[in-house]
Amino acid sequence: MKFLDQAKIYISSGAGGAGCISFRREKFIEFGGPDGGPGGKGGDVWVECVANLNTLIDYRYRQHFKARSGHAGAGRNQSGASGEDVTIPVPPGTEVLAEDQETLLAELLKPGDRVRLAKGGNGGFGNEHFKSSTNRAPRHANPGQPGEELTVWLRLKLIADAGLVGLPNAGKSTFLATVSAAKPKIADYPFTTLHPNLGVVRVGEVDFVLADIPGLIEGAHEGAGLGDRFLGHVERCRVLLHLVDATSEDVAGAYRTVRAELKAYGADLARKKEIVALSKCDALDEATIEVKAAELKAAARKRPLVLSAVSGLGVKEALTSLAREIGKSRTAERAEATRGEEPQPWRP
Repeated sequence: MKFLDQAKIYISSGAGGAGCISFRREKFIEFGGPDGGPGGKGGDVWVECVANLNTLIDYRYRQHFKARSGHAGAGRNQSGASGEDVTIPVPPGTEVLAEDQETLLAELLKPGDRVRLAKGGNGGFGNEHFKSSTNRAPRHANPGQPGEELTVWLRLKLIADAGLVGLPNAGKSTFLATVSAAKPKIADYPFTTLHPNLGVVRVGEVDFVLADIPGLIEGAHEGAGLGDRFLGHVERCRVLLHLVDATSEDVAGAYRTVRAELKAYGADLARKKEIVALSKCDALDEATIEVKAAELKAAARKRPLVLSAVSGLGVKEALTSLAREIGKSRTAERAEATRGEEPQPWRP
């Protein structure tokens, strides 16, 4: 399945049905009176989060969603049938934006979340609604209200516990393939990864989702390279594993480049908990690794992990560090969620 994290769709709710003008005509009933029923309500357009989706590829082939209009009323005070609603299924982590791609209309994070994007028009009143003591034979009814039409953007931001960031060809895909069952494309040229890849990692009793984000280059927040299109997937990560290629000439400069892009993008990416690791260390001798680690430590202000996904060097330590930070974040979230709950009274 091809990964697609952004789609433009057009939605339209149904119009309400028209009210009916009718009079009761039955044998032996001289003064029947008005009996026109109201029209039915137009269908709504909903967006719903479902668990079995992880991409927006379906909306490349279908962009128009229109709910049915309500039916007109009928005689004998019969109401028109309401139009059927339309539900648009989206994966967890989807944002619904207005046509300007800036105004947030809805955010769906967990399965079961459901938001109405367009309300159907109400049905019109029939002439029975307008009868009164002074107007016993009204000959008018209301038309149904029109539906709503709008263009929205669906933007998926993957929900992952940890994210791999770094320059292109820093060893992110190799690390993901080593620690999980994911099979990302791996090659010896930059920008091998063209879309985020997800893998499930188990460390002891802790399971977490690890995301491999396409490589960042200088100016990515302005659209250079693959641009900031995939930086949004980092927003929902609890912790970042920043991989720096040990074989590069300037490991400190490589680290600062990625950090500058995270800071320029905003959304508090630069404030996320970060674990720094020197990757591809199997290609260097111990003396060179010590020099590179010292340079990276001076730039990051923390001692980096020495890592090699090919040989397995430092992989367990990196996963343990990730699991520790993810556990802290989950504990803090549970404490925050239960803080506002009122204590239940004790009952024998």
